[in-house]
Amino acid sequence: MTMSRRLFMGLTAASAASALLSACGKDDSSSSGGSGGGKTEDVKFGYIGDYNGTSLLAIADDQKLWAKHGLNATTRVFTNGPLQIQALGTGDLDFGYIGPGAMWLPASGQAKVVAINTLGNADRVIAQPGITSIEQLKGKSVAVPEGTSGDMILTLALKKAGLTKQDLKVVPMDASVIVSSFSSKKIDGAGFWYPAIATIKKQVPDLVELAKNDDFSSEVSFPTAFVAGNKVVAEQQSKTQKTIAVLRDAMQFRTENMDKSIELTAKMLKIPAEQVKADAANVKVLSVQELDTMTKDGTINKWLTGMGDYFVGAGKLKSQVDPSTYYTGDLFTAGAK
Repeated sequence: MTMSRRLFMGLTAASAASALLSACGKDDSSSSGGSGGGKTEDVKFGYIGDYNGTSLLAIADDQKLWAKHGLNATTRVFTNGPLQIQALGTGDLDFGYIGPGAMWLPASGQAKVVAINTLGNADRVIAQPGITSIEQLKGKSVAVPEGTSGDMILTLALKKAGLTKQDLKVVPMDASVIVSSFSSKKIDGAGFWYPAIATIKKQVPDLVELAKNDDFSSEVSFPTAFVAGNKVVAEQQSKTQKTIAVLRDAMQFRTENMDKSIELTAKMLKIPAEQVKADAANVKVLSVQELDTMTKDGTINKWLTGMGDYFVGAGKLKSQVDPSTYYTGDLFTAGAK
């Protein structure tokens, strides 16, 4: 799920390229194209290795949706969303996936949101056994992958408790390092997410969950999304339209075949289906029809505005941003039948 995920603005193109190399895994999925009519176009697509970030791409591969829409796709796994935003900016990716914690990056003009994906509910503030409240984290070491949904859930939880990050010893840390550091009790807590928390629980079964997304549902929603490079949307309209068509078809399949989508995701990630099923339990899947309706009636803009308020308060955005400047809802709904 993942509100999800890391790093902040201001990196140079060189450092972004370096980060891309360190964050990407092998080129682990590709699809042949050709039957979509007209010229087959190559598309470079990033994702995160969880149900939110992988399921539509796994479906697209299995159902040969790339070829159906005239695309030849190469997909590459990343550890987080912010690194994908950087890769979009340098042209190393055309499209990618982000959790809610990285939504401030397209809001700040660094990418376009071409499709809302799901509503996430996988984020938690976790603590070592014996810590039973957010207030008890005061003065303790708490890790977060910066600029992610883990960062977001921690900030919201602290605000609710009348605290700020200055009251803690906040340690910026990548997701994989959080797993090992928490498991070895080198940190007291973390702003983090499932399914990675499930991995930690194997070593620390009595860890404490101090806050979750649902605790803040009345003030903010946690949408995950697919994003595109600004130049891709502006200059490669055919590729953009075809990619959105693939996502829409995959969404339709996922809604009608949840069990199969879990199976396909597990196959693509090479992990047990039961693990993916547990991850998917923290996801609210949205159908194409729901997304069309919520785009047209302003619901999604309301979600993004609510997130904008949070990002302004958290210092990620200087001021509120009109969602229509970065969510291309008109392009998404243009595919409605």
